[in-house]
Amino acid sequence: MPGPHHPRLTLLATILASSLAFIDGSVVNVALPAIGRDLQASAADLQWTINAYLLPLSALLLLGGAAGDHFGRRRMLIGGIALFAAASLACALAPGLELLLAARVVQGIGAAMLMPNSLSILSYAFSGEEKGRAVGTWAAVGAIASAFGPPLGGWLVEAVGWRSIFYINLPVAALAIGLALKGVEESGDGKQPLDWAGAGLATVALGALTWALTLWSSKRVMTEQAWVALGLGIVTLALFVLVEHRRRDRAMMPLALFGTRAFVGLTAYTFLLYGALGGLILLLPYVLITGGGYSPLQAGLALLPFSFAVGLGSRLMGGLTGRIGPRWPLTIGPSIVAAGFALMLLVGERADYWTHVLPGMLAIALGMAAAVAPLTTAVLSSVDDEHTGTASGFNSAIARTGGLIATASCGAVIAASGPALIDAFHVAALAGAGLAAGAALSAFASLGSAAR
Repeated sequence: MPGPHHPRLTLLATILASSLAFIDGSVVNVALPAIGRDLQASAADLQWTINAYLLPLSALLLLGGAAGDHFGRRRMLIGGIALFAAASLACALAPGLELLLAARVVQGIGAAMLMPNSLSILSYAFSGEEKGRAVGTWAAVGAIASAFGPPLGGWLVEAVGWRSIFYINLPVAALAIGLALKGVEESGDGKQPLDWAGAGLATVALGALTWALTLWSSKRVMTEQAWVALGLGIVTLALFVLVEHRRRDRAMMPLALFGTRAFVGLTAYTFLLYGALGGLILLLPYVLITGGGYSPLQAGLALLPFSFAVGLGSRLMGGLTGRIGPRWPLTIGPSIVAAGFALMLLVGERADYWTHVLPGMLAIALGMAAAVAPLTTAVLSSVDDEHTGTASGFNSAIARTGGLIATASCGAVIAASGPALIDAFHVAALAGAGLAAGAALSAFASLGSAAR
């Protein structure tokens, strides 16, 4: 098939589309205390403000990637952007918590459509070293755009109100759709069948497990409801694996992908590293606002060095990985991240940003900058062009699932106050350091020294 006529517009359209999902996640985290006060939301309710978005995003990313391979990646990208924009408007207008959560679910569905297809479109549009540079640019500019999310969201929460954070998605979505219509050529041959049974079982399994974790973490005890949800999640997850095994190459998650040590290692790596990161991005702004006396704007600015460092380092690492392979970047990066989480033990009540918060943030940012682009490039290069949507969707799903599980486990921190809040945050920081260290070991053990 011929390449796209406007590769630069293709790159820009995919960057803007994926930035919608990235920015929304970081912005809402900064607004959680304000949402809680306005809607009288409990700790569990605040967790579900995040989880209602992450759950469909995690469960449907695989189906979204496969649907792009089947129906057309450009079509799914544009449809996902439009759905995300409509749901953002509904979030802004929601009169109560129930409608807000429903709109967040629809946002997650839209993001599950646009995210894997933005990457698979890049894989179709570029090849060789150009693909590595394009993916690095996608990760870099997306991270830089995300950097403006927390401070912009903090300023909007203070100056206008939390509802305004959802309005900022509308002009970005309109521009992304316009660029996609003009510059992105359709791809996807329609040969890949859709796995509706797998998607349904994955959604139920993740929903039940997330509900069980949320109930446990917010109350710090396993209630009868939590046990029932946990049992349902385990049984449904087993059924999902059985269905995928029987569907073989027609499965949403082909189990044959796990036949190589490298793919298994990359899957574990992604889950552990992004689980650690998801907990930090949720908890740090909340702790700084609630326990540290920071304003929403100040808490948003506290995350700024992280996104800028990842953005500036990703393009460089995308090209470097093409020359030296992914093993060492994917081993050294999370090791530095683990050290950064350990430095988060400096954060306390009325913590000074420059001496207590910034050192850990810089270390985590440096480590993630070394890991983001190499991981994405390695996953996209591991499959043929026909299944890039499925592969990118799977890796994104694992990353979002890691964040989902971490968010569902953070209720004990959100429900605490005063010195107990700081103590709970320190425990979470140590857990994040352990997850990042596990990711480093996974990369070192599973990737060969010459893997490229």
